[in-house]
Amino acid sequence: ILWDTLTSTEAGPRASVALRQFRHLIESFGQKSKTANAFEVAQIVFVQSGLLAELRQDTTIEGISRLENVNALVDAIKSFVEDDETVYEEDNANDKSLSTYLQNIALISDQDQDSEQGKEQITLMSVHAAKGLEFDCVFVTGMEEQLFPSFMSFDDPNGLDEERRLFYVAITRARKILTLTYSSSRYKFGTLKYYAPSRFLEEISAEHLDSAVAINTRQPEHKPTASVTGSFGKLRSSFSSTVKIDPATFVPSPNTQIAVGQDVLHLKFGKGKVVKIDGANDAKVATIFFEELEESERRIMLKFAKLQIVAQQN
Repeated sequence: ILWDTLTSTEAGPRASVALRQFRHLIESFGQKSKTANAFEVAQIVFVQSGLLAELRQDTTIEGISRLENVNALVDAIKSFVEDDETVYEEDNANDKSLSTYLQNIALISDQDQDSEQGKEQITLMSVHAAKGLEFDCVFVTGMEEQLFPSFMSFDDPNGLDEERRLFYVAITRARKILTLTYSSSRYKFGTLKYYAPSRFLEEISAEHLDSAVAINTRQPEHKPTASVTGSFGKLRSSFSSTVKIDPATFVPSPNTQIAVGQDVLHLKFGKGKVVKIDGANDAKVATIFFEELEESERRIMLKFAKLQIVAQQN
């Protein structure tokens, strides 16, 4: 009913024009969502709605935080679209639409939440919101350079010290168990980028760490010549030994050229070998053995796959 009133409501000339423009904008988004994937639609909505321009004008800490939150949502949608692993729900296996994304993230209904009351729960919060609180177990995630410490802190002489104080606040919230994690790669503004572990991790003495899980659990082929101290220093060395793929120069090969026996590169999983291809046309699924993954065998839909064929050496 409210939607219908946009064309039938009597209003002044200026308001009528604004209402017509708004309806046209929403209708154009709806039409685009029928042919474009979730990320393309989200980008169009973000820009054409004026939300991006509005958020960029607010340079306060709160305003920057709002912009980062929206960018994080767009990055999550991009990750959903780029995830080319087979989805074993046949009706939705090829569906990368915005509606499917929204269905995937709306996994807990209000009824589900009510049924979970009284059970142990995970509390998600920012470091600022955690001040003064304590928990038996604490997970501090996103421990990467340019994220924690934030890239904005590099421009301020006191920025790194403030970020370090925040890190201290975060780790001292834990009464019993503290877990620190980081990602070697993540989407930022819709582009997959690679990051080094946070400098704060290497400032922790190894004697205070139970263990540090390296990204590559296999031994590096070439040991570093320089001495390395501390668990996270060793972790960074193993990080540097993994196959590096620069997204800027990565060029996916046509899916029609992917064949059994080929060596391929994948931005997320690294180097692998195609061991089997099932299905036909748009439903083709490749089984690929990735040498650096703990669960080495992955099934990837070629329709969405971004695989680069590794040239064979003569």
